[in-house]
Amino acid sequence: MSALRIVRLANFVTPSSGGLRTALHALGAGYRAAGHEPVLIVPGERASDEETGQGRVITLPGPELPGTGGYRVLAARRPLRDVLEGLAPDRLEVSDRTTLRWTGEWARRHRIPSVMVSHETADGVLRTWGVPGAAAGRAADRLNARSAWAYSRIVCTTEWAEREFLRIGARNVVRAPLGVDLDRCRPQRRDPELRAWYARGADVLLVLGSRLSVEKRPGAALDALAELRRRGVRASLVVAGEGPLRAGLARRAQAQRLPAHFLGHVGDRSAMADLQAAADICLAPGPAETFGLSALEALACGTPVVASASSALPEVIGDAGRAAADDAHSFADAVEDLLARPEAVRRAAARARAELFGWDTAVAAFLAAHDAPVSGDPALRFSPTPLPPPHAASPVPTAAAPAPAVRPDGAPR
Repeated sequence: MSALRIVRLANFVTPSSGGLRTALHALGAGYRAAGHEPVLIVPGERASDEETGQGRVITLPGPELPGTGGYRVLAARRPLRDVLEGLAPDRLEVSDRTTLRWTGEWARRHRIPSVMVSHETADGVLRTWGVPGAAAGRAADRLNARSAWAYSRIVCTTEWAEREFLRIGARNVVRAPLGVDLDRCRPQRRDPELRAWYARGADVLLVLGSRLSVEKRPGAALDALAELRRRGVRASLVVAGEGPLRAGLARRAQAQRLPAHFLGHVGDRSAMADLQAAADICLAPGPAETFGLSALEALACGTPVVASASSALPEVIGDAGRAAADDAHSFADAVEDLLARPEAVRRAAARARAELFGWDTAVAAFLAAHDAPVSGDPALRFSPTPLPPPHAASPVPTAAAPAPAVRPDGAPR
C-alpha cells in the first residue's frame, strides 16, 4: 500500500491548548515521518493554510464558544465539506464526538475508512457539568452509540476510556495510547535554584498543569493545598494553564492566603518541562481525564503524580503515583504518602513509568488503527519535532524580588 493522505479534524484547539494540541502535533509528525501525508483541519479566527512539522494545517473560520476561554468549533458544514471533498482523503481521523460526528457519516458515504479518537468520556464530562449520574449515563450511551455507528473505528487511549463503548456493545473499538517526549521531559532538568524560586520558602512544591475549566476541576488543587497547610505541611502550588476559571481561582487563593501562583499558559515547552521537573508532586484532579498528557510529562521529568481515582490516570501512572478520591482530605493523604518515600526512589519510579509511553509506540498504534503501513527510515521514523513557536511567555515568576538569571529559553536558571 502506498502513502495515505490522513485528514484529521479537531475542535477546541487554540494556541494555548494543552494535551490535545500536543497530541495532534506529535501524531502528525509521526504520520509524516512514517511516509504518509497528514492534513489537520482546525477552527480559528481567520482562514489559513500552511505547511508545518506535523504536515499541512488548514484553519477554517469558526465561532468562539462563550465561556470557554477562546475555544472555537468548525460549525459551518458546507465549507468543511468542500475542503474534505477537495482533499479526497484516504483516511479520516476526528477528535470530536459531538459537532463533527456528521463527518463520520460523510466518510461512510464516500467509502473512506474513518476513526474517531475519544479524548474524553461523554458521561464523565456530563457529570462534571452537573448532569446527574443516571441521566449522564443514558445520554452518554446514546451519544456513543451514534459515534460507534458513524465511524469505522473508535480509538480509546486507555482501558478506562474504552469501557463506556464496551458497555453499549460497540465492536469497533481499538486501544492506542498517547505518548510523551522522553528527550525533552527528563529528570535531569531538575534545577534546585528554580525550585527554590517557585517554592518561595515552602518545603513542598506542587504543580498543576491544566486548562482551568469546569471539567478539569482545578479548584481541587487549591482544596488539597489548603488541607496540607492546615495539617502543617509547608506547601506551595504553581498553576500553569489558562481558562475561564482562572480569575476566580486567583481571587480565592488570595482571599484564603494560599501560596498559589498562577502563570497562565506556558507556551515554551522546554520551560514547562523545567517547571515540572522542579516540582515535588504533580496534581491531576480532573475526574474525566482519559489519559492525562500533562501528568505523563511530569512523570517523564521525574515528578510523581497524585490523580483523581475517578479518571483514567491511575491506569497511566501505575505505582509512580497515587490515586485519590475526589476530596481534599484524600488528595492530601496521597501527597503525604508519596513524600514519605525517599526522593530518589519516587523520582526514579516516575521516570521508569513514563518510559513505557514513547511517541513511537503511540504513532504505531494509531497507524494500526488506520490500517496504515509504516515506511521511511526507521532511525528517523518517530523523532519528536518541536511544537510551533510559543504564543505566551515562559514561566518566569513575577514578583517584587529580582528574578534569577534567565536562560535563552526564557526559564530562570
